Amino acid sequence: MSRPPNHEFQEWWNKLRANGHTDEHLSTSTSENTGFLTLEINSPTSTAAAAAAEEKDRSRSARQLSWIYLQKLHQIAHSLAFLTSGFISVIRTANRRIATAFSSPQRSQSKFYRIIKFFLLLSLFLLFVELIAYFRGWHFSPPTLEREDLVEYIYAKWLIIRANYLAPPLQSLTNVCIVLFLIQSVDRLVLVLGCFYIKFRGLRPTAEGGEDNVVKEYPMVLVQIPMCNEREVLFSDAAQVYQQSIAAVCVQDWPRERMLIQILDDSDDTDVQSIIKAEVQKWQQRGVHIIYQHRLIRTGYKAGNLKSAMNCDYVKDYEFVAIFDADFPPAPDFLQKTIPYFQGKDDLALVQTRWSFVNKDENLLTRLQHINLTFHFEVEQQVNGWFINFFGFNGTAGVWRIKALEDCGGWLERTTVEDMDIAVRAHLCGWKFIYLNDVKCLCELPESYEAYKKQQHRWHSGPMQLFRLCFNDILHSKVSVFKKANLIFLFFLLRKLILPFYSFTLFCIILPLTMFLPEAQLPFWVVCYIPGLISILNILPSPRSFPFIVPYLLFENTMSVTKFNAMISGLFRLGSSYEWIVTKKLGRSSEADLVAIMESESVPLIENGVLRSSSESGLTELNKLEMNKKMGRKTRNRLYRKELALSFILLTASVRSLMSAQGIHFYFLLFQGITFLVVGLDLIGEQVS
Repeated sequence: MSRPPNHEFQEWWNKLRANGHTDEHLSTSTSENTGFLTLEINSPTSTAAAAAAEEKDRSRSARQLSWIYLQKLHQIAHSLAFLTSGFISVIRTANRRIATAFSSPQRSQSKFYRIIKFFLLLSLFLLFVELIAYFRGWHFSPPTLEREDLVEYIYAKWLIIRANYLAPPLQSLTNVCIVLFLIQSVDRLVLVLGCFYIKFRGLRPTAEGGEDNVVKEYPMVLVQIPMCNEREVLFSDAAQVYQQSIAAVCVQDWPRERMLIQILDDSDDTDVQSIIKAEVQKWQQRGVHIIYQHRLIRTGYKAGNLKSAMNCDYVKDYEFVAIFDADFPPAPDFLQKTIPYFQGKDDLALVQTRWSFVNKDENLLTRLQHINLTFHFEVEQQVNGWFINFFGFNGTAGVWRIKALEDCGGWLERTTVEDMDIAVRAHLCGWKFIYLNDVKCLCELPESYEAYKKQQHRWHSGPMQLFRLCFNDILHSKVSVFKKANLIFLFFLLRKLILPFYSFTLFCIILPLTMFLPEAQLPFWVVCYIPGLISILNILPSPRSFPFIVPYLLFENTMSVTKFNAMISGLFRLGSSYEWIVTKKLGRSSEADLVAIMESESVPLIENGVLRSSSESGLTELNKLEMNKKMGRKTRNRLYRKELALSFILLTASVRSLMSAQGIHFYFLLFQGITFLVVGLDLIGEQVS
C-alpha cells in the first residue's frame, strides 16, 4: 500500500525554491546505488560558524604570507649588505694597491705594453667620435660629403676610409683567426674522442710482470732531487718543502743497496744549504745511500744542475734515473710501480706519471689551474702516449733509462724547457715513452697570480726557443714523415704557437676593433658557441669543476696576454725569454705523509744520541731561517699594467657595442673586461695583507 503524498512539505519546498534560499539551508544529492533523493538541512547557526572559521583561516594565511615576505626581505637585505661590504672591500683594496703602485719606483715599459697602450688610446678616441655621431643621430642617417658642416664632412670621410681601407684587412685577419680557431677546436675534439676510446676499451700500458707489476729483479736506480733556492723561495716555507721531498725518496720500497739518492742543491743561501746538509746527514746515519752535491758555478739552471750530476763517475753503474722536483714527494711504492714497465722493452726511454694536486681547492686560481692540468694529463699525455708513444716530459715524477739520455746527447742548457728539449731529441732518436695515468705524484699549484704568471711565461717561451733550435734537426732526422709532421704542426705550431696567437688576437684585439669598425664582422657563434664548446671539452676530465666553466673561459682569455707575450719572446729571442724564476710553493705537498714518515722513523732518533744531535742541529738552522724570513722582504700583491690596459680597451668596446645594440658581443666584452680588471688588480689567487 503506497504512502499518501505530503502536500504541506511540497508547498514549503516550492516556496523556498521560489525565494532562492535553498542553497543557504539545504543541499541535495542523489545516491548512485538507490536512486533516492537525499536532503540535508543546514541551519543558519552552522553557516555562520563555517564563515567565521573561513575568515579565521584567511587571517592566518595573511599572517603567514606576511611572515614569508618578511623573511624574503631579510634575506635580500642580508645579501645586499654582503655584496655592498664586498664591493667596498674590493674598492679599498684596489685603491690601496693603486696608491702603492704609484708610490713605488716605476718600472721600464716593455714594447708590448706600449703597443697595448696605443690601442687603448685609439679605442678611447674612436669611442669619443662614435659618441658624437650617436648623439647627433648619424648612426641612423649617416652624413654625406655634400654637407657643408665641417664635422659632418669629416665623419662622412671617416666612414669611407673605414669601409674601404680599414675594414677589409681587419676582416681578412679575422677570417684567418677563425680558421685557426676551428682547426684548434677540431684538435681538441679529436684528443677528447681518443681519451673516450681509451676509457671505453679499458686500455692501459702493461708491464712484463702483469697487472701486479711484480719486480723480477731490482736494477740499479739513481734518484735525483734538483733544488734551487732563489730569493722568491727563500722567504717561503722552503725548508719544509725540502724535508718532505728528501724524506719521501729515502723511504722508497726499494733495496737500499740498489738505490742512490742525489740531492742536487743549487741554493745560493748558506742557511738553506745548512738545512739541506743536516737533513742529508740525518738520513745517511740511518743507512740510506744519499749524497749532497752543490755546484760552485751555477750555470744552466736546472739543466746545468742535472748535467753536472750525470757527469759523476759512479753514474755508469746505474741503469735508470728517477727525477723529482723539490715539491714532488713520491709515494713509497713509486719505483715499484714504474720500473717494471722497462723490463722486456729495450726501446723504452721514459715512464712518466701523473701529477696530483694537494691544494687544488685553495682558491679560485688553483681551481682554474686544476682544470687545465687535468686536461693535460688525462687527455693530452694519455692519448699521445698511447697512440704515438711520444709526449713532452713534464720535468719531474718520471723515470728515464740512462742509456737513452746518453744516446740523445744528455741535458742541454740552451732553453728554459730542458725537459721538453730532451724528450724531443729522444723521440728523434727512435726511443718510446709510456704514460701512467693511474700512478700519481703529489705536488702543489702556485697560489698567487704572480707565481703562476711567471711559470706560464717560462712554459710558453721555452717551446718557441726549442722549436727555433731543433727545426732543422726534425727535418733531417730519420723518423717517419708522420712523426715529423706531428712534431712540427701539432706539437709545436698548433698547440704552442697558434693557440696563444689566435686567443689573444681574436678576443683581445680583433673583437674590440670590430666594434669601432662594424664593416668587419665577427660572427656571434665565434664569440659564444665555439668558446663554450671548447671550455666544456677542457672541463670534461674534471666534472666537479663544471660550476667554474664561465670563470675558466674568461680567465683563459685573460692569460692569453701572458702566453702570447711569452710566445713572441721565445720565437724572436727577446730578453725575457731566457728568464728563469723558481715557482714559489708553500710546502703543502703531503704534509700528513711527512708526519707519518717522521713518526715511523722516530725510534732511531731516540736510541742514538748522535742522530738526535744531528736533528737538533737541523732545527737550529731551521729556526735561524725562520728569523731571516721574518726579517726579509715582505711579499705583496701588485698591479699588472698589461691586464689593466686591456680591461679598459674591452670595457670601452663594450660601451660602443651597447650603442649598436649587439647583445652577445656586449656581454662578452663587459664580463671579459671585468675579468681583466680583477686580474690586473691582483684580486685573484693568494691575497697578502
